[in-house]
Amino acid sequence: MNPAAGCSRTTGVSSTRTAEVTRPALDRTAAAHPTDRRGLDRIEVGTRIGDFELLTELGAGAFARVFLARQRSMQRLVAVKISADSGSEPQTLAQLDHDYIVRVFDQQVLDTPADGSPRLRMLYMQFLPGGTLLDVLRWVRATPPEERTSSLLLDAVDAAMKEKGEIRPTDSAMRAQIAGLSWPETVAWLGARLASALQHAAGHGVLHRDVKPANVLLTAEGVPKLADFNISFNRSAGTSPVSYFGGSLAYMSPEQLEACHPGRDRSAAELDTRADIYSLGVLLWELLTGAKPFDDTTVPDDDLHPELALDAALARRNAGVDVGQVPADCPAALQRILLTCLAADRADRWADGAMLAAQLDLCLDEHARDLTDPPPDSWRIRLQPYVFALLALSIAIPNVLAAYYQRQLNTTLIHSRLDPDTRATQRAVADITNLIFFSAGGATLIFLGRRLLTIPHQLRTGRHCDPETLDRARQDCLRLGNRAVAVVFVLWMAAGVIYAVTIGLADHDLPARTALHLLLVSAICAAIAMTYPYFLITLYLVRCVYPMFLHHGQDFRSDGTSLTVLAGRCRRYLVVAASIPLLVVASATFLPVADLLTTLTPLRTICVGGMIGFVISYILFRIIESDIRALLRVTGSRTPGQE
Repeated sequence: MNPAAGCSRTTGVSSTRTAEVTRPALDRTAAAHPTDRRGLDRIEVGTRIGDFELLTELGAGAFARVFLARQRSMQRLVAVKISADSGSEPQTLAQLDHDYIVRVFDQQVLDTPADGSPRLRMLYMQFLPGGTLLDVLRWVRATPPEERTSSLLLDAVDAAMKEKGEIRPTDSAMRAQIAGLSWPETVAWLGARLASALQHAAGHGVLHRDVKPANVLLTAEGVPKLADFNISFNRSAGTSPVSYFGGSLAYMSPEQLEACHPGRDRSAAELDTRADIYSLGVLLWELLTGAKPFDDTTVPDDDLHPELALDAALARRNAGVDVGQVPADCPAALQRILLTCLAADRADRWADGAMLAAQLDLCLDEHARDLTDPPPDSWRIRLQPYVFALLALSIAIPNVLAAYYQRQLNTTLIHSRLDPDTRATQRAVADITNLIFFSAGGATLIFLGRRLLTIPHQLRTGRHCDPETLDRARQDCLRLGNRAVAVVFVLWMAAGVIYAVTIGLADHDLPARTALHLLLVSAICAAIAMTYPYFLITLYLVRCVYPMFLHHGQDFRSDGTSLTVLAGRCRRYLVVAASIPLLVVASATFLPVADLLTTLTPLRTICVGGMIGFVISYILFRIIESDIRALLRVTGSRTPGQE
């Protein structure tokens, strides 16, 4: 599909195992491909070749011609590509069976011509009447940015179909879906499908290497399909990079340009799917803005010194992208995703097509894209620096309320029965226990959340963190709530046991029912101190902190399992929240009537408070659940691009 190292060209989709051609080769195109066009030029419209009647020419290049043909036996229209009988294009294309890749049906090798011209091969494939993204791009450039909508795609498709005499489909659910999108969303919709196609090709060891608007065909419903008819070569041009590659040079990644550079030490074997992702990023940027991200119009066109053009193109790409081209209605998420595609260093791009497809797919979900890329003035952005304070408050406030409730109840039931000395001893033991446990709990929680207290600050100040550290921080973000409340629960139950033992030693006449009630009260307080902080911590981390990590690094698919587990934990903690008022009522049944009357007010207070707490917990649960569904889409745990 594209020139590899040494700038040789291969027809069709190119394999990653393409043999490297000795460098330099920009001036040796003829050695890499047959340029004798006697065989191609003798093919005329109206000719019948076997089962195929050539109706019209769709495109022509140095190495191939493409015709619209009628396959008589099947009574269907097909696209027929006729080229020199060389290479393994049919075998390569036959591996690819995907919704967003043009389907190749079969091939035929034509008889050797009597005039000695090269033997030809005919490849016939799915015919798509909707034109190409190059046609759409012309409509985009002719339309002011503020007037661009998804109708540009449908209008371009309709115009192409009208030119071919095709009838526009009616009652199309797909076209109705597209019609409801904004233009940036339409670009993301197209990109998600093309990225999915690149992932499928890469899974079969195939690189495209020539992703550009002319190589993306459209169905009558506007669905894109990746193809390569190799017709971008200008037969009248020279052999400089600009003329040889035609429009392709502008879509090449830096490493692909280096592979074509006579003075750079890079080969075709070093290219991987991230080169295709870069090219797709250029294509989508051009669709979004109407202009390429890099201005190659001033690249020198010198047949004698092709390296000058390559050096100039590389300098443009290394200088970065001017984001001033981005339209005002473009979601911040889409801009971030495309800039990641266009990173000069391929290590900074999306890892593969599946990850890119998931990212582009999230742009169609308003909640998901707002979660990952909130507006600059969002409260979520403003709360990000206060990780320690907010986590501490989320834990401290419910714990203080639980401690206050327990103290009031214990004072009513127990302390009034103790003599002053015993009461003073018991309070001293309780104070020492609380001091030790609060200190141990605080130190443990700081240790568990150490990455969340340091790494977000490093990222905000522009410091680099290695991928392993970022992975651990993201996992901490999803697990800290559960770990924190587990620590709190253990400390509460341990304190309850110590308190019960102390009371038992101080008051041998304590009724067994009252002692059992005190143990239940400790469990209720532990549930309060565990459940409510969990929802507060999780809400803050999921909404404010975790999305920050999604701007750094490329592969988040391992987080899908953790997010699913997190959703399950939220449901379990909601059950605990619902059980708190019931536990209060159950604990009251163990009290003697006299004690029940004296504790009625605090019991009512905690029962009503428990019901209010459950309502609040349920609201927080629904918000978290919605966020997790959106984050699962962001991390690629949902299959993108599927209708």
